Amino acid sequence: MTQTAASALLALGSSRERGLAATDAAARLAAEGPNDVPAEKSHPLLRFARKFWGLSAWLIELIALLSLFLHRDADLAVALALLVVNAILGFLEEEKASAAVAALRRKLDVTARVLRDGQWQALPARMLARGDVVRVRAGDFVPADVQVIDGTLQVDQSALTGESREAAKSADDTIYSGSIARRGEANAVVVATGARTYFGRTTELVQSARPKLHVEEVVSRVVRWLLAVVGTLVAITLAVSMVRGLPLAETVPIALVVLMSAIPVALPVMFSVSMALGSMELARDGVLIARLSAIEDAATMDVLCADKTGTLTMNRLSLEGTLPQPGFTESDVIATAALASNEANEDPIDIAFLRVAKERAIVDASARVVAFEPFSAATRRTEAIVQMPGGRVRAVKGALRTVAALAGLDAAAIAALEERAGTRVATGARVLAVARGEGDLPLQLVGLAYLHDPPRPDSARLIGELRALGIGVKMLTGDALPVAREIARQLGLGTILRAPDLRTTDPQASARASELASGADGFAEVLPEDKFEVVKRLQAAGHVVGMTGDGVNDAPALRQAEVGIAVRGATDVAKGAASAVLTTEGLVDIIDLVRNGRAIYQRVLTWIVNKVSSTVLKAGFVVIAFLVTGKFVISALGMVLLVFMTDFVKISLATDRVRPSQAPETWNIGPLARVAVVIGIAMLAEALALLAFGWHRFGLADAPGQMQTFTFETLLFFSVFSILSIRERRAFWRSRPSSLMLAALAADALVGMLIGVLGFAAMRPLPGGQVALIVACAAILSLGLNDLLKLLLIRRLPAR
Repeated sequence: MTQTAASALLALGSSRERGLAATDAAARLAAEGPNDVPAEKSHPLLRFARKFWGLSAWLIELIALLSLFLHRDADLAVALALLVVNAILGFLEEEKASAAVAALRRKLDVTARVLRDGQWQALPARMLARGDVVRVRAGDFVPADVQVIDGTLQVDQSALTGESREAAKSADDTIYSGSIARRGEANAVVVATGARTYFGRTTELVQSARPKLHVEEVVSRVVRWLLAVVGTLVAITLAVSMVRGLPLAETVPIALVVLMSAIPVALPVMFSVSMALGSMELARDGVLIARLSAIEDAATMDVLCADKTGTLTMNRLSLEGTLPQPGFTESDVIATAALASNEANEDPIDIAFLRVAKERAIVDASARVVAFEPFSAATRRTEAIVQMPGGRVRAVKGALRTVAALAGLDAAAIAALEERAGTRVATGARVLAVARGEGDLPLQLVGLAYLHDPPRPDSARLIGELRALGIGVKMLTGDALPVAREIARQLGLGTILRAPDLRTTDPQASARASELASGADGFAEVLPEDKFEVVKRLQAAGHVVGMTGDGVNDAPALRQAEVGIAVRGATDVAKGAASAVLTTEGLVDIIDLVRNGRAIYQRVLTWIVNKVSSTVLKAGFVVIAFLVTGKFVISALGMVLLVFMTDFVKISLATDRVRPSQAPETWNIGPLARVAVVIGIAMLAEALALLAFGWHRFGLADAPGQMQTFTFETLLFFSVFSILSIRERRAFWRSRPSSLMLAALAADALVGMLIGVLGFAAMRPLPGGQVALIVACAAILSLGLNDLLKLLLIRRLPAR
């Protein structure tokens, strides 16, 4: 682009001082559309068609084909009906869940600092129009194609061009949408938006790639084990049927359905709904989920590294006092610090000085910033060149040692200053030094400023709540050790170490550093790169780590932590690296994230225990009854109907009331799976005993249609009542299921009783008394004897 930024401003009806008029921006948005590129989405019919593709769908389709081949029209109709109902239910629930997640993702859209009508404001990037003046800082995603007006930036364009080296950008240079500002800051004018940008991409904080979740791996292992066990039972059944001379046309369908009992038919829907509901609930509480893994990892997190500023403190810095140097006044300290501040950056330190300077009217309104260097961990200061009526002034503020050294003070003078500031530091105040130089004259130290950021009133209580949940809290701060220790004392935290003490490459010292990190309650003098080191040390000590962060240099630590949490006001890069983003300040939202994660963990655990126990019941019942009686006591279609009625009621587990545990969870579910097997064997023995009673008492051997109904009712009601028992780790009556779950269970029971007394397809009606007997036996045994067995087994589980 050959034109200058000034020419672009003029051509687009904008200005450096006031930006674009709001009316012009609205008109341009209406004419050119929002600043985004619509994502390509698959057609709903195609997504619906995919519901007929998959292991469970294939098995039902195979049964339908066998029914067609054998001219069993009733079985064919039922199989097709179940196939379509399964597809419709799965499609509708997953579409609702996807819509909910998409709505939450829109809350994670990139925001831009925009100058309109002379006022800086934060707007969603999609609301930018050509001619808008934007502020781009280190850590920002560039929201549109822009041309630099003033300032300098180091820009990462690797995602667009593949070039790994950073590019330097200054006045009149063009920066493309989707680039990442790594260092520096600049004002720029938007020259192209949406599909008209050079690369035609929407800048996104959160990419659409979905990581494989740990829970999916656990469920896959469980299902593989179930398929192996059930497959063995099916092989035995087929072998025995061949020995007995039974036709394959009768044995293959039932074998397929028994195999189907091990397949997690409803799990994808239940899990999608559960995660969507959890994400929506967290969004209402102020936590936006960027990656679903955040929810499950929060359940296992046992250490949280929390930034002091904004998370444990108010992030509202106030000026407590100043220490002017000889020849200067308090007003000089404040005025110089305000000159070295930038309102557009919304930095809490800058805002504190600008607010006081404005209240006291001690900054010349005609002052014009010529150049501004923002704070960085490397320079530890901000610096501005300002054009004043009497000439140019160089204003600097930052760390005491850094600024004092720039002003020419020797080590003894700096030590004396630190000693004088020591009493304020001991109360938790942050000390900044301020210096200025007139024209080309050397810098002079103007004085010290004391800023105070008090702890949040609820921080100490919330730290106690996290500890009660088994999560250790470690405070991270860039403040000096005395300041950090005072804040830690006010928060009820103990040992605070210096972060530099963890830096080592020696293997023996490294192990010692991991022990120190694990035992400390916080770290002082933390640089952004130290956060990554802290996370690695804690992980080396065996912890599952949560980390809060807000800056561009926090991104590596946020990615390294199992639960990376971008705090309110974080840079775009930090949000993009995090798995969760807070929209409010403080710890309360993190507690909600932990409890929500543990609740979802409990729901998934309930599904796993139910699946294991019900598979043992159904597969074992059909196979053992066949081996003993020589007959299939339930038809293939009856078994398909049973699998769907019991599996799809478990979708309501996503809404169930659960009691989050008071300790971090673990994905070592082997002991609980063994409990499920024992409960499944108990139900199997009880159901077989009930069948034996009916066989002899009601003459089921001579009434195959009624025998199928009797079996269907027995397996259905044992499954329904076992869900009520297994959902609660204590006695089943200690908590009430959710209203939706109760309704689903009631509907299942009602349909089951209607099938029992009216019959369905090959299943013949039973007398009402027999149906009542089955329901009563299943209820008493599942909620009485088996619930007691569950309690005894759970109490014997090893403590976590």
